[in-house]
Amino acid sequence: MIDKSEVSDRQGTILVVDDLQDNIRLLSAMLAEQGFKVRKALNGKTALKTAKKTPPDLILLDINMPNQNGYEVCEELKADEETREIPVIFISALDDVLDKVKAFEVGGVDYITKPFQGAEVLARVQNQLSLRKQKQELAEKNAQLEQEICDRVAVEEALRREQQKSEALLLNILPQSIAERLKQDRQAIADRFDEVTILFADIVGFTPLAARISPKELVALLDKIFSIFDELAEKHDLEKIKTIGDAYMVVGGLPVPKENHAEAIAAMALDMQKAIAGFQPDIDQLFQIRIGINTGSVVAGVIGIRKFSYDLWGDAVNVASRMESSGEPGKIHVTAETYQRLKDKYAFQERGAIAIKGKGNMTTYWLLGRKKG
Repeated sequence: MIDKSEVSDRQGTILVVDDLQDNIRLLSAMLAEQGFKVRKALNGKTALKTAKKTPPDLILLDINMPNQNGYEVCEELKADEETREIPVIFISALDDVLDKVKAFEVGGVDYITKPFQGAEVLARVQNQLSLRKQKQELAEKNAQLEQEICDRVAVEEALRREQQKSEALLLNILPQSIAERLKQDRQAIADRFDEVTILFADIVGFTPLAARISPKELVALLDKIFSIFDELAEKHDLEKIKTIGDAYMVVGGLPVPKENHAEAIAAMALDMQKAIAGFQPDIDQLFQIRIGINTGSVVAGVIGIRKFSYDLWGDAVNVASRMESSGEPGKIHVTAETYQRLKDKYAFQERGAIAIKGKGNMTTYWLLGRKKG
């Protein structure tokens, strides 16, 4: 057996407002018979209070009532955020066109003229309830859609932030132009550069120092020194390639060709010496660096699958490394190739011919500084 209250809840709740008891009884009986839950009000004040306390699904509202007429009641309903969405059907003996127009102007959705026909009242009530249900469903779908859009925007924003983080991490590993190429094409990246200048720097006496300080102190010390070098590389528009233990490698002239690559490397080498001379760590240790520089052709590219690395290969790289290892603390050791490109602007001291592993005797130079005047 079906519970009548369940049927009423499904059909909806109607608030009938009329100052005549007979009209209320007639409308209430007719609506209740069709399964509607009916509430009643004999005046506007009661109607407003009832509608605000428990909003009905629809209001049947008389116009000619004492103290407060139907138009005024409807205006108050529409002015209140809690009741403005309740559909109001006016039901009145007033049959003038202007009365009907005013009813719609104050917010009514329909108008029934007394004496009314039961079938007409039910049809208009059902129609407005159907429209209200559709409006509510549409509002719910719109709200759901807006929430989905907000969720999607939030996801896209989160993805954008993660992408920015990934790109920032990639730029910490690779030069920007190489990172852009890698994002567009995952194939191997390898380029030949006919002339670049390579610098290797090594911290003198670092191995015995590493044996007498803690790992945490060691890493913090290297971080301070190499951070200074990183800033100098950026200052001189050079490309840091990597650090290997306490060695630092930087190059000028790639991945974007640079005409003054040798000058930029020389300027950085001199700045590195000044920076180390002024470096004051929290430990009792005098720091010096050996620097080696060479100019020549190289092949540069990205290697690795999971941990990318942008590196250089070629005889010019090996010779630059030999310049560093065969140099002296606190000095900048350069090859004849680099000397020829810098001799007009920088001061040098010839070291003479020395034996270089894998190359035999080579004439090399000490870079002293920039020429005055």
